[in-house]
Amino acid sequence: MKKILTVLLCCLLMLNLSAQQAPISKNFAVRGYHLDLRLQVIKMPALKAFVQKLKNNGINTLIMEWEASFPFKKYPIIANQYAYSDQEIKSFMRFCDSLKLDVIPLQQSFGHVEYILRNYRFASLREDQRDFSQVCPSEEEGDRKLFTDLFTELAATHKSKYFHIGGDETYLLGHCEKCQKKVAQEGLSKLYIDHIRMLCDIVQKLGKIPVLWADIALKHPEDIKLLPKETVFIDWNYGWDLNRFGNLDNLLKAGYEVWGAPAIRSYVDNYYLTQWQVHFNNLHDFIPAAHKLGYTGMVLTSWSTTGIFNPIFNTGYDIIEDYPRGHRYPFTGYNMLLQAFFESVNNTPPLNISDFINRYSKQTFGFNQAQTTLFWRAVSCCGYELRQGKVMSAEGAVMPGVTVKQMLDSTRWAAQKLRQLKPYKGTTEYAHLQLMTDLRVQYLECYLIENRLNESTFNENEYPALALRLKAILAKSADLDRRFIALNKDTFYLAELQAENKVHSTHIQVLYDRVSKNRSMASITTNESR
Repeated sequence: MKKILTVLLCCLLMLNLSAQQAPISKNFAVRGYHLDLRLQVIKMPALKAFVQKLKNNGINTLIMEWEASFPFKKYPIIANQYAYSDQEIKSFMRFCDSLKLDVIPLQQSFGHVEYILRNYRFASLREDQRDFSQVCPSEEEGDRKLFTDLFTELAATHKSKYFHIGGDETYLLGHCEKCQKKVAQEGLSKLYIDHIRMLCDIVQKLGKIPVLWADIALKHPEDIKLLPKETVFIDWNYGWDLNRFGNLDNLLKAGYEVWGAPAIRSYVDNYYLTQWQVHFNNLHDFIPAAHKLGYTGMVLTSWSTTGIFNPIFNTGYDIIEDYPRGHRYPFTGYNMLLQAFFESVNNTPPLNISDFINRYSKQTFGFNQAQTTLFWRAVSCCGYELRQGKVMSAEGAVMPGVTVKQMLDSTRWAAQKLRQLKPYKGTTEYAHLQLMTDLRVQYLECYLIENRLNESTFNENEYPALALRLKAILAKSADLDRRFIALNKDTFYLAELQAENKVHSTHIQVLYDRVSKNRSMASITTNESR
């Protein structure tokens, strides 16, 4: 009897050990990519080639945030100058169908709707008449009509059972007088959830499952259970604490399906800074954590801009343009991080970052170990944001003792090393990385001059020398612009690339004009005093 009990006990122990060591499910059911077309609308041939690449690497879902690139028939005023034709949309959807790639439409329907509300046809739906970013959830009748129309057109084109309604970053929640009254009576959560529930109702009547970003529901979770039980939440996490927006238990215990979303371009990235190490760490940390939390999907985001826009008014009321705050280098420069995501989402172990970089640089550029080490040091060098003249750490804290001059010297070193390394393959991708580093050098050179102008010890005798330095930077800027267009002309429209080039040079030109003017004024003053 003792022997039998001993055998049974051993079996139980082995079963328990086996359960503890059981590998995480290899794949998420949904392995997706979120395509942001707020800026940098992609030419259709390049778009098809890109989604073919996604499919070839195990991606089965594409979330399309068409924004103003979709040709809405009922509201043609929404479309911008880069909008696709109806035939292009249909051709693209047929192509994705042939790949068995599920294409989920994303229609922002709460915040991030500047491109709709900028048109005064929709003025009555604005939460604020000077900030067009958000619809007023108290204007339910108008909201319902607008989004029923938009959702219906998108649902007719997209076969996916899912429909993404956005819902993130509603910074003006409870702002207007009507909303303030509702908040006083029922709370912020009820104000938010009631609008989302109305949108979910439209989606469900179209036979679709509603999907939304999770941040605001996590921040105001009190009424979250009022949403349909089929609702899918996407928890976007770009390298921070899992409970940054709110306690995840409030979402998980409510029983909703949850997908995760890391990023390869996000805040604080811009044309002059990519925090490579932060994004690699994000993939390494968040994807395994999402597995353990029981998330059923993983969607990579890659944002072309911050999603915050500065309106330019023609008169006191009429807007002529919305200028994006924070442009980012196009996705064409981020293949290394994209490949890291493919590996992360299709495999169980956390991404081994150093092993991946070694393999990637060898396979893509033909580098040996020593070259790889130098390459990674150069690419990831000085990944720090500059803010109001101060150097900030990746955690957003001021780095005492670190100067703009030190950042510039280190980045110049990185650019020099990237020029010295000579890949024998993957030269186009490598050229993107070189250009990104050279753009950062240009930015830091300009920033150093601006820094000097802001110092209390600056005097007007320095204007001539600073003007010459800025003039030299402007001269080099033309070459950077040319390289940028050459590398991206097959992917984006020329007018887009020219507009993006202005982002690189406007700050320099404005600073040069100011310094040159003041140099002239200083010269006149000096001559008059003689």
